[in-house]
Amino acid sequence: MAFGTQDDTDEVMNEINMTPLVDVMLVLLIIFIITIPVMKHSVNIDLPRATNQPQDMKPETIRLSVDAQGDYFWNERQVTEAELPGLLAAEAAKNPQPELHIRGDKAVRYEKVAVAMAAAQQAGLHKIGFITEPRTP
Repeated sequence: MAFGTQDDTDEVMNEINMTPLVDVMLVLLIIFIITIPVMKHSVNIDLPRATNQPQDMKPETIRLSVDAQGDYFWNERQVTEAELPGLLAAEAAKNPQPELHIRGDKAVRYEKVAVAMAAAQQAGLHKIGFITEPRTP
């Protein structure tokens, strides 16, 4: 018995064994065929139709000004403190509600502006804003 007999031929292998490469490619092909339909996450829904026309339904703006003497001006027209709740209630009943912009003179007492805000809140107006001037350096 001869142990460890070897061929003395040191030939270099010139061929690549293609069988394992083809096997790996076939396995990858099967994996992609199975997983591609699973990766599609779409839900079929019937979307509503809409027009591309812009809707410019901005509610009107009411300017309520309080000057330095404490007088109220409704859109540049002078009103008394007693007329103010009636005007605000009439505007609050509109649909859509208008925006109320309050402009208070910096010399007026805050009490006059607070009365106007309270009257607007009691009337049911929800969109109330203040108009200020930017500070100049």
